[in-house]
Amino acid sequence: MSSATHIANDIPKSLIPADLTASRKRLDSVWNGVIPGIVLVAMITAVAFSAHNVSGFALFSPMILAVVAGMIYSNVLGTPAHAKAGIAFSQKRLLRFAIVLLGFQLTLGQVVSIGASGVGIVALTLGATFVFTITLGRQIGVDRKLAQLIAAGTSICGASAIVATNIVTDARDEDVTYAVASITLFGTVAMLGFPLLAPVLGLDQHAFGLWAGASIHEVAQVIGAGFQNGTQSGEIATVAKLTRVAMLAPMVIALGLMARRKTSGDRSSDQSAARPPMPWFVAAFIAVVALNSLVTVPAEVKSAMALTTTMMLTMGLAAMGLQANISQLRSRGLRPLALAFSAFLFIGCFSLMLVKFA
Repeated sequence: MSSATHIANDIPKSLIPADLTASRKRLDSVWNGVIPGIVLVAMITAVAFSAHNVSGFALFSPMILAVVAGMIYSNVLGTPAHAKAGIAFSQKRLLRFAIVLLGFQLTLGQVVSIGASGVGIVALTLGATFVFTITLGRQIGVDRKLAQLIAAGTSICGASAIVATNIVTDARDEDVTYAVASITLFGTVAMLGFPLLAPVLGLDQHAFGLWAGASIHEVAQVIGAGFQNGTQSGEIATVAKLTRVAMLAPMVIALGLMARRKTSGDRSSDQSAARPPMPWFVAAFIAVVALNSLVTVPAEVKSAMALTTTMMLTMGLAAMGLQANISQLRSRGLRPLALAFSAFLFIGCFSLMLVKFA
């Protein structure tokens, strides 16, 4: 032991300022409670980004790979107890900030560029798909919260919509992971299969781009399918998809209001029921979209924001994977998967009908 350490240990605690002692305790609390979990999540995130650059895995976004890597780690090695606080921080706070930053990828001008009919197709498809999925989920006996997550992921923007919706639905971590996995599966099928159907269905580049943007789940999947059919298709698909992303805000607000009404209705039987939080990040998302529409943000800044957003979303989903129990996923059975498949078929057919007859 060094002489400095001896001296520090020999100093009577009464001579150490109280504020210094309190600061040291806070630092120790942060390290013991949050930092280890964030470090573990960051390691899983790094693995996901590295795997994304490997041939064969490039089809999957880092977010999806992070969920899988987190699940493998937690179910093979186990999640350390001292890391749980940091994992929870990554799953909740980082995801909220990431959703706010998504606003830098959208402007009102982009929405206008696909025309009123394009916006109408996107909005009608989103609303109809959400209602169809929730209704079918109730009929076949899928848990309400899980059905809402699958509905949001299918109708809006995949994993990002699932994690945003879960802030107000408060489903189990296993439900979130199940929803992300099923949405990824069918979104990948759409990304690979839809371009092959374009000539069969007689869709020109504009029509195909609108169809892909209105129906495929993840942003990365939409871009992959759109540009596979041509540059114009890719551009239209991207704008249509980002228009769906913008509709995440009103959808989450609506779910929050529904949850509040349900809680108010149940309060007579449970006076201690908590009020579901109205998501502040939705208002911040709208504000960022407005700012991005009014102010010209340098391309370098936008690029940095996009990378930061992807990293934070990936960390959040890695945290979810770390808390997922495969045995509990299996206990959900095949009904939620059947629901996700039905929603996938519905959004594809419904949006195609609107595109063909608009």
